[in-house]
Amino acid sequence: MPLASSAYPSGLFGVTLKSKLLVFSATFAAGGAQDNLPAEVREMNAPEQLKYADIAAQPAPGRQQQVVDRLRAVLAPHALLFREEDTRPYECDGLSAFRQLPMVVALPQDESQVRAVLRICHELDVPVVARGAGTGLSGGAMPHASGVVLSLARLNRILSLDPLARLARVQPGVRNLAISEAAAPHGLYYAPDPSSQIACSIGGNVAENSGGVHCLKYGLTVHNVLRVRGITIDGEVVEFGCEALDSPGLDLLAALIGSEGMLAVVTEVTVKLVPKPQLAQVVMASFEDVRKAGDAVAQIIAEGIIPAGLEMMDQKTSRAVEPFVKAGYDLDAQAILLAESDGTPEEVAEEIARIEQVLRGAGATAIKVSASEAERLRFWSGRKNAFPAAGRISPDYYCMDGTIPRKNLGRMLVAIEQMEERYQLRCMNVFHAGDGNLHPLILFDANDPDQWRRAEDFGAEILEKCVEFGGTVTGEHGVGIEKINSMCVQFTPSERETFFALKRAFDPQGLLNPGKAIPTLARCAEYGKMHVHRGQLPFSDLPRF
Repeated sequence: MPLASSAYPSGLFGVTLKSKLLVFSATFAAGGAQDNLPAEVREMNAPEQLKYADIAAQPAPGRQQQVVDRLRAVLAPHALLFREEDTRPYECDGLSAFRQLPMVVALPQDESQVRAVLRICHELDVPVVARGAGTGLSGGAMPHASGVVLSLARLNRILSLDPLARLARVQPGVRNLAISEAAAPHGLYYAPDPSSQIACSIGGNVAENSGGVHCLKYGLTVHNVLRVRGITIDGEVVEFGCEALDSPGLDLLAALIGSEGMLAVVTEVTVKLVPKPQLAQVVMASFEDVRKAGDAVAQIIAEGIIPAGLEMMDQKTSRAVEPFVKAGYDLDAQAILLAESDGTPEEVAEEIARIEQVLRGAGATAIKVSASEAERLRFWSGRKNAFPAAGRISPDYYCMDGTIPRKNLGRMLVAIEQMEERYQLRCMNVFHAGDGNLHPLILFDANDPDQWRRAEDFGAEILEKCVEFGGTVTGEHGVGIEKINSMCVQFTPSERETFFALKRAFDPQGLLNPGKAIPTLARCAEYGKMHVHRGQLPFSDLPRF
């Protein structure tokens, strides 16, 4: 149904964005089919954003100097980088296999400077890639060769913390863990805890909808953020959500969270804080068979138990991390499950007993419960250090991020073992098992081009297997540049056009993080020559999340 402009209260969205959202509403109602739209809507939906899809396209002669001269009017000299030796640190994010030097890097120190930079880039028709801490694992912050990297690292203040309302208002450059550290004196913390929480920024968490080992019980970023303030590409200030239990107008907060910097640049985030539990304990269970371990996860949830965390590691992972963390992992087990319970001592005791009963029934060969807070943290330290541990046994690793129904965890592990044989590459498996989010770590040597090619093909097959099993090609790392081809497998052409229509509502010129997340029809056609037939969705008979 078309949206009435009165649905947007004054102060949340400007007139410009309201009109664009009306166009998106019409496109969505038409199911993405342009032929069903009025002529004026089709005109506004013209695919301008495709002109910057090639992120390696070099700038025209004199273009860099033109952009630098304009940005010098709003940024101090030390906040504007354009020489190669200065921009080199920004050529990639945590997915270092994909690199591209930016034309310019801008480092604003407040919202007014962010707004000024975006207005200049909009006026000059320059692509912009927003960047947080650079810990992302999908190439979402990889620069555009003809664009500006907009680093938000200097917007790093906690603006307010209200222990009574259990809220914190922070700038996007604030580290995830810093929020919990600031809230700790009040007995509170911020629940989403990605493995990179010591370094990753809350702005990046919003862009990717990050999770963590405790997201099963406490939710992802989208479940723990109440309000986001941002700037559109033309410099318009917009706010999504509010600090109340419900917000007036259209709920676009969930659309912004996880949009990978393609709709607006985040300048402020209001997050929920939760009380620290009185007690937390972890059950560590060993299994002689990976399929049994995967089945045990489904059985725990089927019993109505929602642990605070439910993680899984295979033998290759536990053997890689144990020499470093000395957590006491069973190195003979084919798989290890970590299930955490938190709450009052009485609640924890009851839930731990139920979890142990289910695990024994599922075939666990050994069970150990953490006896102290220090031991609990040691159990988790191996899981949280799985990625760096991969670097101890392999020159490089390629971290995947797909999601499948929990009941298929065992099947997926068996399938990955078969792929290891086919591609002649090792793979360590660490899963957010409770919500079916997989993080296989494919081990390879980047100095060998053939190994990198096989690693890419290995990863693509894992993601396609996720779709085949009724899941998705990403859980929390985002699509970025890494999984853009896999989006052709996951979504139909009309669904992808709807994604583009939402982006056009916020960014008609396609300047914010172009060439990422949403594949063009041409890209899918090229990829389809190898993997997809005539752009049709494989496994169309399977239920989707």
